[in-house]
Amino acid sequence: MDAIYIKYCKCVYNFLYKLTNDIELSEELTQETFYTAIKKINTLKNKESIRTWLYQIAKNKWKDYLKKNKKANIDFDENNLKNLVANYDIEEDMIAKDNIIEFYKKIHMLDIDTREIIYLKIIRNFTFKEISQILGKNEEWARTKFYRGKLKLRESLKDEK
Repeated sequence: MDAIYIKYCKCVYNFLYKLTNDIELSEELTQETFYTAIKKINTLKNKESIRTWLYQIAKNKWKDYLKKNKKANIDFDENNLKNLVANYDIEEDMIAKDNIIEFYKKIHMLDIDTREIIYLKIIRNFTFKEISQILGKNEEWARTKFYRGKLKLRESLKDEK
């Protein structure tokens, strides 16, 4: 387990920090994630990615924290979404503007699930299959939420121009 901790601790912490934007909370949730992983290491399936498994535990720890502290902000009106523009690449646009901080601010304004998916896909380069395993949903749901979130980010960027 020490080797797993050394290899994945920073990734899990960074994942949690992107969700919480709080250093102390991220550290605490990282510790809880690995404590749970140690207790449940026998439940890890051979074919399951350790990284995916740890991210799933971390996500659950974060959601538990939100429930306990009633800080969940899950307001996502899908009726306001238009058809997605598949060829628009938000990541390149933001980097081209040299404004990555604004990009993260925009992501942080999205609902929890969309924020997680965008982070896992763009920042951590997970596949939609891995994202669906982490979030406990199906792959099509993850893909749809990602593209709708991407469209919402695009619209907020247009509003600034």
